[in-house]
Amino acid sequence: MIIGVPKEIKPQENRIGAVPAMVHGLVEAGHTVLVQKGGGLGAGISDAAFEGAGAKLVATAAEVYGRADMVVKVKEPLPGEYPLIRRGQVLFTYFHFAASQELTDAMLKSGAHCFAYETLEVQRRLPLLTPMSEVAGRMAIQVGAACLEMHNGGRGILLGGVPGVEPATVLVLGGGIVGTHAAKMAAGMGANVILMDIDLERLRYLADVMPANVHLLHSNPFAIREQLPHADLVVGAVLVHGARAPRLVRREDLKIMKDDGPVIVDVAVDQGGCVETCKPTTHEKPTFTIDGVIHYCVANMPGAVPRTSTFALANATAPWAIRLAKLGARAALQEPGLRTAANAIDGKVTHPGVAEAFGYEYVAPEKAL
Repeated sequence: MIIGVPKEIKPQENRIGAVPAMVHGLVEAGHTVLVQKGGGLGAGISDAAFEGAGAKLVATAAEVYGRADMVVKVKEPLPGEYPLIRRGQVLFTYFHFAASQELTDAMLKSGAHCFAYETLEVQRRLPLLTPMSEVAGRMAIQVGAACLEMHNGGRGILLGGVPGVEPATVLVLGGGIVGTHAAKMAAGMGANVILMDIDLERLRYLADVMPANVHLLHSNPFAIREQLPHADLVVGAVLVHGARAPRLVRREDLKIMKDDGPVIVDVAVDQGGCVETCKPTTHEKPTFTIDGVIHYCVANMPGAVPRTSTFALANATAPWAIRLAKLGARAALQEPGLRTAANAIDGKVTHPGVAEAFGYEYVAPEKAL
């Protein structure tokens, strides 16, 4: 099989879908790997490093898509890439279909076989979402702390305070991978952390592993509204597998928050956001303000730290990419893990969360081809 790795074109996206070790594994398995020239430079990977691992360099994305049977990426295709995608071509990347009907319709029209990192499930775990969730959770606190600085429009409060001065209060909505990493990061900086989740068993587990300055609360609309007035920084970290994120903070809720520059970081923006006023932003212009509340809603947060996130992602995706290339789309739809990653196959919606988001007919993956 010919596997293509194009350069990402999303604004300020410096990650790439493969690293030299992954290329080497694919070549050793008998595949040809095409890497677009310069695609890895943002992640600190030279063209020579890819060539040394056995890749063939090509000049343009059009050549990558035109020759590849399977394309491995980081982020969803953008409109400029839609015409390059053809029927029967395998795409393996993050899609987050439930947040974009335009993307969903474009991929259905293309007839490509779309396997999404974020829905691949093994024993109730999402192994290809985990590494970027870890990065995004930690980054949420890093960028949130910066947004709280007065020159950025924030309240002018240090997240961890100092002896004799109380720290900031950080409210984390969701106790999954993003939320736990955000809570640990904030706690490590000395903040007062409130972590909310709807799953009592998850809260019991977190009670055993979280630092003493992380306080655990059961999440419901009333409890969230009780905590919002006290929060300096709110992190939206809720995931519903393959579906649009639930709206936990409404527009009217902003009015009960502090009136002098509190911050919301909505990590769930790539699944539609769990804050009603959320809209996707870029690293170039990451924030906007509504009702005095600063919103940070960058949809590709890990793209800001590509030297870390590219390798973290490839460590997780490489075995699955090699397996998908070996099996091909038809056989992959019979494989328990890869089947859960199938979101759109041959013009059919093959994930229930995507079908529900837009009212489309759902076709079981194993019956799509």
